[in-house]
Amino acid sequence: MTDREHNGFSHEPQHPPEFIPYLEEDSVEEADGTDDELRNRKIERERSDTVEESVVYWQQSNSISEDLDTTRKTLEEVVGLGKSFDVDFREMAFGDVRTGLFFVSGFAKEDILQEILKRLTYLSPDNITSDALHAFFDLYIPHFQVKKIDKLSDVITMVLSGMSALFIEGANEALVMDTRSYPVRNPEEPSLERVVRGARDGFTETLLTNVTLVRRRLRDPGLTFEMHKVGRRTKTDVCIAYIDDIVDKTQVDSLREKITSINIDGIPLADKQLEEAIVRKGWNPYPLVRYSERPDVVASHILEGRVALFSDTSPSVIILPTTFFDLCQHAEENRQTAFMGTYLRWVRFIGIFASLFLLPLWLLLVIHPELKPASLAFIGPQAEAKIPLIAQFLLIEFGVDLLRMAAVHTPTPLASAMGLIAAILIGDIAVKTGLFVNEVVLYMAVAAIGMFATPSYELGLANRAIRLGLLVAVAIFGGSGFVVGVTAFIIWLTLRRSYNSSYLWPFIPFNAKAMAAILFRLPVMTSKQRPSFNKARDRTRMPRQE
Repeated sequence: MTDREHNGFSHEPQHPPEFIPYLEEDSVEEADGTDDELRNRKIERERSDTVEESVVYWQQSNSISEDLDTTRKTLEEVVGLGKSFDVDFREMAFGDVRTGLFFVSGFAKEDILQEILKRLTYLSPDNITSDALHAFFDLYIPHFQVKKIDKLSDVITMVLSGMSALFIEGANEALVMDTRSYPVRNPEEPSLERVVRGARDGFTETLLTNVTLVRRRLRDPGLTFEMHKVGRRTKTDVCIAYIDDIVDKTQVDSLREKITSINIDGIPLADKQLEEAIVRKGWNPYPLVRYSERPDVVASHILEGRVALFSDTSPSVIILPTTFFDLCQHAEENRQTAFMGTYLRWVRFIGIFASLFLLPLWLLLVIHPELKPASLAFIGPQAEAKIPLIAQFLLIEFGVDLLRMAAVHTPTPLASAMGLIAAILIGDIAVKTGLFVNEVVLYMAVAAIGMFATPSYELGLANRAIRLGLLVAVAIFGGSGFVVGVTAFIIWLTLRRSYNSSYLWPFIPFNAKAMAAILFRLPVMTSKQRPSFNKARDRTRMPRQE
């Protein structure tokens, strides 16, 4: 028996769906035994990767059977009906017509289902025509989101997504009704993107809620939300959002092609696995997309001509393409005046620069004091420690990472106590015992503050990795190690591409106007064009003055 025959596929004409307890091609020896034994053998032989393959394996066709008993038996094998407590198949008769309501109890919205069933209970045999399915669809189901589906695998996928399906005896189609009610939390302000002034709503784990939050801010008729499903088993909802007359269509087409070509069991971790599947950056630590949990930030980027990716079950939205300097900006800068926004932006840039280069520069000046100008003669350890400086830096780096991870897992009431332990017991005592020098702890604290001031969490972690590399290069090779390391770092970022866009734009390739918009938070009415690296079809933000 070939693998294709084994999975239930055949080149012969298809017969009406019928539940088959064991394969017709089984040998005589295999056919011996009780029905339970034959069923168990067939269960052990199943190797289905998709819902469609599983349905075909059990009933030799993906069509919906006109026999309600056959449908119920297929559901028992494919989705565990009768085994999983939350999967339900309620058989009822309306107007002498047998029906089966298939739904997942955790998703079903009871008031909608009760209203539908209440309406159907008034039916009598005289109300039902020869075509019961069309009568139910056209006249008797008072619900505006209902459709007819003729493939059993599609029905199962929709029900597992939260919808409800009504099978009717004698009909080879099912009525699928949107009765979803997902567990959802209220939109709250994101913890990583807080602002002093501005909206307090943030994305949740429900895709429809997130889409609505963006739609509320962009009432453009060209705003498009394309829905796709990713994963053979998870069937995760992924939405591509863009403004049709602004975005680069080539970019959207390429992104759509990559998403539809993903062949994987599933993406239960949602956005991060989706990013790796479509960007494929390998071991590159730097983020080539931007994550945001703020609807206003996502709406602003879509209005610039970028593409946003929503993934169900994730409170973060992917924005692409992006640049290194995009990841250094924060919504707070645009919630203040242009002057104060520029000041905040410069303070943030200084913090990011310090998180990257402060420690390697200090270590270089300590190892080679001849490089220090006279005005910086005070720089350097005032006392000797028991371990080398590079070992001190590495130990503190790993210690800060350990404390950061501990803070994530520490209950909120104990977080203050953990901070005191870290500051007093570890830092102070380590200096007093001579393991560390004061300057190492000081500069490490400044670098850590710069990392936490980085708006993008992923960018902050990547900068830390580069800082560690520069520290090691300076400790081994001195000044030449620092120069070569920084040069290689810049060249490496220059060669990176975020969806065919330069990662260091507008610094490389240099664009004076765009660079000025990065360094200064310009007033809104002076920003008349969208960024050129987006390749937007319409770059004009304001109509031209005649």
